[in-house]
Formats: sequence, structure tokens, C-alpha cells
Amino acid sequence: MTELLLGPLLRHVDATSATIWVEVDGPCEVRVGDADARTFEVAGHHYALVVLTGLEPAKSTPYEVRLDGHVVWPEPGSDLPPSRIRTLAPGDPRFRLVFGSCRKPREQDALGPDALAAYAHRIAALDEAEWPESLLLLGDQVYADETTDATQEWLASRRDTGQPPGNEVADFEEYCHLYFEAWCDPAVRWLLSTVPTSMIFDDHDVRDDWNTSQAWREKMARTSWWPERIRGALVSYWVYQHLGNLGPRELAEDDLYQRVRKSGVDNAALLREFADRADREADGAKGTRWSYRRDFGPVRLLVIDSRAGRILAGGQRSMIGDEEFRWIEEQAAGGFDHLLIGTSLPWLLPTALSAAQSVNERLCARPGLVGRANEWFRQLVDLEHWPAFRTSFERLAKLIARVADDGPASVNVLSGDVHHAYVAKAEFDGGTAAPVHQLTCSPVHNTVPWYMNRLFRAGWSRPLTRVSEWLARRTGVPPAPLSWHCVSGPHFGNAVMELDVDGRTATATLLRADPGDDEEPIRLV
Repeated sequence: MTELLLGPLLRHVDATSATIWVEVDGPCEVRVGDADARTFEVAGHHYALVVLTGLEPAKSTPYEVRLDGHVVWPEPGSDLPPSRIRTLAPGDPRFRLVFGSCRKPREQDALGPDALAAYAHRIAALDEAEWPESLLLLGDQVYADETTDATQEWLASRRDTGQPPGNEVADFEEYCHLYFEAWCDPAVRWLLSTVPTSMIFDDHDVRDDWNTSQAWREKMARTSWWPERIRGALVSYWVYQHLGNLGPRELAEDDLYQRVRKSGVDNAALLREFADRADREADGAKGTRWSYRRDFGPVRLLVIDSRAGRILAGGQRSMIGDEEFRWIEEQAAGGFDHLLIGTSLPWLLPTALSAAQSVNERLCARPGLVGRANEWFRQLVDLEHWPAFRTSFERLAKLIARVADDGPASVNVLSGDVHHAYVAKAEFDGGTAAPVHQLTCSPVHNTVPWYMNRLFRAGWSRPLTRVSEWLARRTGVPPAPLSWHCVSGPHFGNAVMELDVDGRTATATLLRADPGDDEEPIRLV
């Protein structure tokens, strides 16, 4: 009998449809409710994305997963509530989203309690009316370059880890192992089966500093193992994360997904070719878009790919290609009450660190020793965020200012990556009608060295900011079109953040993994 290996993951849900993703151990028919899907194969692994349509709005329905007619979910004996599909209620002014990033597997106890597992237990004890309508995972869902002891033992059983890439993952098969390790925890598995989840990758899903610069890409291209690594990363991301970000209409219009779903053969070669093409696009014109849009009643969520979407070759340096940026600008227009922009990397960093990244970008472009030394420093201390792509930083700022003057009650940028949490309020030259905030929440389950805590705190200080801004002027960095200041934080430790919308009001609350240490709600409107 076919077995369920991973999932179910409840992914795209709106008022009348839902998608549910599974991985199983062989070809079969997967059924959820009245919908079914045949599995598709990738390198000997079997997956299905079941698309349910014609659902009743504003309804909560427990569901089962059947493989060739046999019930495999829910698991017998679980003390967690039944997994259920909760369709959106048109016109409902309330909406709750929870988000975070940077989660290593729970087995690494030295990192402290896992905030995602803690959140699962928290909401399991509540009435489902208190559950969030959406979960947003903003990167580093898996750590391909920082594996657990258990994974390192498994890697050593299949290849010589004395040869590059050592204890890092090398290919698609090893990525599959990482995703299983990340999502097999019972509480997390239940949460992902019950709360609709959107995702986007960050660097550790591939490798630390992924696409920091063209020099970084050239360095990786000189290794013997990188081509297979990036193929495995992008193919597994497409299968495990990207497909579930798409709704029924987008899936129907996605030529690659339709070819994979209907092929009836192993799709590894087709997806490897796709991954090679997507990776090469950092060297020029973009054809692959990982960014996406979701609408939740009064809220529009616009998730930006700030890693694979970069343009780096030929003297260019852009966080996103022009065509994709134009798409983002188009999607930011509409009749919503709140715009949420999800990007794994913070748009607004601590003020001194932001100016320093823009300075470093200027110095890296200089010839000779100055440029080489600053490139070395950029890669050493991860100077790779939005301010390190200054033209893109300013273009995003202009977009946000324009939207904030066009009717919504708030504009909020949701990010992770930096292993601490904070809320910063932006003030644009000339002001905006709606408030604009940067909400950063990281890590879900990780840590940061003690000296970085001090650096992040110092990054908000006025004296250090004045020094960084003076250096920015000296190196020709143009003045930023806005200012910002920290209104909460920095906070350290494992956590997730809830964003609650009720009509034209919005509040954010940091929920720590340690019980009883939650922060007070921060009013954003």
C-alpha cells in the first residue's frame, strides 16, 4: 500500500478553492474530498497537488487524504485537532497572518524552543475562530549549507563527505531529505496541514550569500559541485515550495506544471533544464518569476523574490529585473485596505547598517585594491540587503510612497533573515496618507552570536548613523527619499509575528517561543 511521506500541506486557499500538496512513496491517485490528482514523478520521488474548486465560502471543513482509496491522514491517535480547510469569507474585514523566517529543525536543541512548533501548540488549544488565515514563511525553510548531525551521518552513508561540498547537500536527493527533516515534526506538520501557507526562499535554502554579487557567482562557478547543487536547490524549491504559492487559475496557465503533471514519466530531466535556465537569468534577461500575489479580503499580499530575481552581470546590480519590477508595481495597485509586501530581506535595516551597505556597494564598484577589499568585506559580513542594491531600494521606496498615498489604511513590509525582530516606522519626504512600517521577524528557530546582538542595537544609534551617513555622502551615495526609526525592538530569540487586521486598523504582535514572554501589540494604523 502506498504511504504518505510528507504533508499534507494546505497551501493556496481563497473563498471557493484550496490546494493540498503531498509527497508519497509511489505512484497513486490522491483524493481529498471530491477532488483527486494523479502523482507526478521527479527523480524517483512522487508528489501530488490536489486542487479543490467550487467550495462554499466562509466554511470550515475537516478533510481526509486518501491514497488509492486508503485513508492516510489524519494519523490515528493524534491529540491535535482535525486538519481542516477554512475558506475565506468575502466581505469579512478581519484577517490574521503569522510570519517568520530562518528555521532549523527542532532536533537542534541548543537553539532553544522552536517558535513554529510552539505556535502550533498555542493555536491548537484555541477555538478555530482564533486561528490565523495565513502563514507566511519568509526564507531559510531549509539549511542546505548548515546541516544537522543526523543529516551529516546520512550524507556520509551515501558519499564521501571528505570531498566538496562536504557536509552541505549536493543534489536533489539530498534536498528531499532536508525537506522531510524540516517538516516531519508532528506539531509543525499539523500546522502546515491546517493553516494556508505561502513561502519564498532566502540564501540558506541554497547557500549562504546566494547571489550576493557577480564576483560571488563567479567564485561558485569555479567549483566542481556547484552546478548540481543549484539544480537540486531550484528543482526542489519548485516542487516543495513554489507550486503551492499558485492558485488554481495560475496552475492551469503554468505550462511547466501542466507538462510535469501530465507527462506520465519521470520529470527530472525537464526540471533540471528549467533550473539551469532560471539560474542563468541572473546574467541577463529574466524569464522566470518566483514573485507572486495573494488577496485575502481587505489585504493584498505581494511577495517579492529578492534572491533568484537579481540581475548581477555586465556591471548591472538590481535586486529584481525590470520586467519583474514592473509586474510588482502593477500588482501593488488596487482597492485593498492594507498592502503587505513580503521580502525575505528587510527593506529598512537599522539606520547605520543601511547606510553602510550602500557605501560598500559604491566602494565595491571601484577598480583595483579598493574594490577587491570591499567585495571581500561584503561577502564576509553579508552586506547584501536592499540598501546594498541602492537603485532597487529607492525604486521600492517610490512604489511604497505612491501606494501609501493612494487609499490604503497601511503599507507594511514583512521580512526576516537578520536573526532579530523589530518594527520600524518610515517617514517620507512630504509625508504619506497611510503609515508605512517595516516588520521584521527572525529567527523562528536559530540564534545569533552575542556580538551581533550588540551590533544590531548599535545600528539604531544616532552617533553611528551620523558616521555612516557622512561616509555615504563622501562616497556619492544619494540621500534616501525617506527616514525611519525603530518603534519596537530589537528583540532577540525565537519568535513568530502575528499581523491582525480589522477593517482599517492593523496591529502586530511578537510571539516568542518561550511561553509568557509575548510582546504588547504594536498599533500600525
